[in-house]
Amino acid sequence: MNWERLLSPKRFQDPNRPDIEQRSVFQRDSDRITFSAAFRRPQDKTQVHPFATSDYVRKRLTHSLEVSSVGRSLGFWLGTRLSKQNPDLLFKNPALAFDVAQIVSNACLAHDIGNPPFGHAGEEAIGSWFNVNASEEQLKNLDEHQLSDFQSFEGNAQGFRLITRLQNSINTGGLRLTYATLGAFTKYPATSVQAASDDKYIGCKKYGFFKDDQDHFAELAEDLGLIRRYNGSWCRHPLV
Repeated sequence: MNWERLLSPKRFQDPNRPDIEQRSVFQRDSDRITFSAAFRRPQDKTQVHPFATSDYVRKRLTHSLEVSSVGRSLGFWLGTRLSKQNPDLLFKNPALAFDVAQIVSNACLAHDIGNPPFGHAGEEAIGSWFNVNASEEQLKNLDEHQLSDFQSFEGNAQGFRLITRLQNSINTGGLRLTYATLGAFTKYPATSVQAASDDKYIGCKKYGFFKDDQDHFAELAEDLGLIRRYNGSWCRHPLV
């Protein structure tokens, strides 16, 4: 894979729309995530469910901010290293270290944005309902892949759908984040069918997009130059 392509600033939007120069394209991603309604919702979702002895319970919003801070530091370390190892890349983009730091920070900021209430327990509850009720009349028109999406419901896939379609749904591309941020966000670049197979690749441990969003991901994966594997999966973006 090629770093120049992996750090693509391209978005799902009108290519003729002018960019505002006060912020970098990746800083704009951060602002779009932070000011979205979807990002505010995790303030009502707990990170864990202990029988706490105090009135302070860590929420997923707090957790996401903390993870984003760590991600920024790790990203800057990596970006500095890339700058030293790739002088041609640094020459084309003097802000390379800062851009890498911001991309990783963005991915961390949004990483829990699609989690349902009660986290993984919520995922299991949704999946369980669809497994028990798979024969219901309203589900009979779903194909095997669509039913798999529901029966193994995944917050990561819901997160991809939220930031690319549901949030600011009037826009094609939702929040219209850069391909670099979306690539780094997608920890599991695979479908639910591939994740359910015996594939041992860590990127297929879970799945990262629903069937209805597969073409959407394929478009950005092609632009980023992610290596396509088989049966609807890709190699992870290095910044994952």
